Amino acid sequence: MSASASLQLRLGATQLKNWDVHRVSGDGFTALIRSISQKQKDREPFYILDLGAVVRLMDMWKQALPNVVPYYAVKCNCQPPLITALASLGANFDCASRAEIETVMALGVGAQQIVYANPCKGESHIKYAASVGVNLTTFDSMQEIDKIKMWHKKCDLLLRIKAPNDEKGSWRSLGAKFGALREEVVPLLQHANAAGLRVIGVSFHVGSKVNDPQVYRGAIGSARGVFDAAAQLKLPPMHVLDIGGGFQESPTFHEIAAVIKEAINDYFPSSETSEDLKIMAEPGRFFAETAFTLVSNIIGKRVRGEKREYWIDDGIYGSFNLPAYDKSSMMVKPLLGGSEWMNKAKFCSTVFGPTCDSMDMVVAESQLPELHMNDVLVFYNMGAYTASAGTRFNGFDISSISTFLTYVYRP
Repeated sequence: MSASASLQLRLGATQLKNWDVHRVSGDGFTALIRSISQKQKDREPFYILDLGAVVRLMDMWKQALPNVVPYYAVKCNCQPPLITALASLGANFDCASRAEIETVMALGVGAQQIVYANPCKGESHIKYAASVGVNLTTFDSMQEIDKIKMWHKKCDLLLRIKAPNDEKGSWRSLGAKFGALREEVVPLLQHANAAGLRVIGVSFHVGSKVNDPQVYRGAIGSARGVFDAAAQLKLPPMHVLDIGGGFQESPTFHEIAAVIKEAINDYFPSSETSEDLKIMAEPGRFFAETAFTLVSNIIGKRVRGEKREYWIDDGIYGSFNLPAYDKSSMMVKPLLGGSEWMNKAKFCSTVFGPTCDSMDMVVAESQLPELHMNDVLVFYNMGAYTASAGTRFNGFDISSISTFLTYVYRP
């Protein structure tokens, strides 16, 4: 059964059954945006989640990395319809807190489908994971081993190692916070064993929005070194390799997938390792980014010579929290008929968010046609670290933004 058919069957049996899913062709997406906007009693920003994009992305993942189980990183976007759709398509989940575990389990996800992928956890969070049966987590310090021994003795462990970051990637700071150094590996394995805990594998994260596929090869090679160290210590054989995140829907995805498969074959050949080796990953942006579109309204305007300044009803303290610093994927277009906006005269335009903070700038000096009060701006690729990173600053509550569901099909 195709992923599309699977999703359609499961929609009726999940919490999505109470949502209206608008099925439209690619050409009908703009008309859907206009229809939703016009039906609003009071103009407010809203998201549209394209379930068809989620299906397409899952198909792409399974074709490129068929032996790698995706554990969707909930922190990227925790909206229930996205989680429910991913679960229906066979995804598991990477949670980093009690609240994230509660969110996915409330949607019918089983504890065995969750990895608690936070190397440093609060005591109460560890106790909660134990109480609901989430029995797989990451660690990178002796102190974390001691906490897990005290509060969750049944938990299996993945040793998070420090991997080389992609120097060309967007976010390279993960290695500064997490990951065991090479010289720390053996002492950590010994300490976990002495504590009566089982280290069943290795995890790493090379950074977000990776551009250099070879960083995965280097990290997989480092993971192999940990497997070998455990064998030399005569510990129970490891059988889990967690290659983390860093994936995005881009031309480099298939190149990255090819490097990963080659590196796994080289470092973990089937002749030397168990056929039961489980390979998992923690993609977030890959599934969420392009599936969401944000629709926002112009609530203010100022003309200064040839320059235009606009205010919209969402900003950097809301959906544009991280995109304000990383706009490489975000695209913005005014909601005008067909290609009408492309044929209009353009002005140097700045778009501000609604708060009183002068730093609340969404788009700086972009070429846009003349726009007016209550016109609509459409922001594409707005699913990654947008709603999940929003705040209530100045009383603008990101959690109140509605999400509408569509299934865009392409004949």
